[in-house]
Amino acid sequence: MKYISLNHNSSPASFKKAVINGLAPDKGLYFPEKNIKLPVSFIESLKSLDDIEICYEVITSYIGDEIPKNKLLEIIKDTISFKIPLKKIEQSIYSLELFHGPTLAFKDIGAKFMASCLNYFKDSYTSKKITVLVATSGDTGGAVAKGFSNTKDIDVCILYPKGKISEVQKKQITTNGSYVNAIEVEGDFDLCQSMVKKAFNDEEINRNIALTSANSINVARWLPQMFYYFLAYKKINNKRNVFSVPSGNFGNICAGILAKSMGLPIDHFIAATNINDTIPRYIKEGIFEPNNTYPTISNAMDVSNPSNFVRIQKIYNNDLQKIRKNISGFSYDDKTTKQAIKKLFTSENYLTDPHSAIGYLGLKEYMESKNDESLNGIFLSTAHSIKFKDVVEDSISSKIKYPASIKNILNKESNNQSIGSYSELKEILLNRN
Repeated sequence: MKYISLNHNSSPASFKKAVINGLAPDKGLYFPEKNIKLPVSFIESLKSLDDIEICYEVITSYIGDEIPKNKLLEIIKDTISFKIPLKKIEQSIYSLELFHGPTLAFKDIGAKFMASCLNYFKDSYTSKKITVLVATSGDTGGAVAKGFSNTKDIDVCILYPKGKISEVQKKQITTNGSYVNAIEVEGDFDLCQSMVKKAFNDEEINRNIALTSANSINVARWLPQMFYYFLAYKKINNKRNVFSVPSGNFGNICAGILAKSMGLPIDHFIAATNINDTIPRYIKEGIFEPNNTYPTISNAMDVSNPSNFVRIQKIYNNDLQKIRKNISGFSYDDKTTKQAIKKLFTSENYLTDPHSAIGYLGLKEYMESKNDESLNGIFLSTAHSIKFKDVVEDSISSKIKYPASIKNILNKESNNQSIGSYSELKEILLNRN
């Protein structure tokens, strides 16, 4: 498998090169050169197959022989080493809980897979110091920091927007070993992301450092997110299935769409966002017009110009009608989100975080509009409620308990730097080399 740049001005790259580079030389996102179709017999036998075997069949065509089968199976086993429950919430409404990993967020899966791949590739690819540079709007930072904790000779540099992530998220980013450099940026996530992209385009930095990204723009972060769509299908009955995905940078829903393109029977997708609603507006109006980014209680989705949407457009050949046929977009404000958190807690005895609540809201709105008993609805629960403790407690008028893994870091001293400009980031990167 080769990977092309979606800016169409770079040579195709191997999986290894795409992982190491993060972005293509022309700064486009990498995308698989070939369309992969899984055998119908594999799809029909999913319910009887082992989880690791399923994930191997899903990912192996994207990697080819660049990672030996026994090593790839080992990486997959470690990636999905925690439970991923599918819980029934209401009639035909299910929650796919992706927050049982080490940092209590869905991004643990992609981060663990990518860290293992990069660790496998690094010695055979470059003699330069590898630095993983990542911007986070919340959970990516903690997941990446934890994912790379067992790798050697790889630096991690995490940019996060000051005052716009929760205290638990900040602790998960700023309380790691010396291999992690936590950088607080005076600005929003879009500024953090623009700094990362500028660094990838900086010739001086690239002469001295092998930069790669651990955002979902990296194929090794993005592709394994397909795993849990297949694993959810394995657990559900054979009705038609709709997936509602809380969406910020759109890597998560894009992985599901790619899974469908491979043959996984998914009837429809729902892109559920907060008031940063660029994509729901685009689906409805046909105009891609990012607004300013507004802070919300679902901060991981405070993204106005999602990087991964270009991959979704590629899958659908930039055909807006195909996008509309396969994806519906809904957006919700903070008040409505808090009402959903309260409703799920009081009516269903189910505790959820703001992002997952938005996924639930989008699913309910779509399901009620269809009124179709042949549909199952699955919303992705992307983070543990404790990561947004203050918001959740205020919504349900009740206290929630810290899991042991969070208790252990709350009293650790934070270690971070603060910057306000790209020049300061560049200085930090060059001085760490």
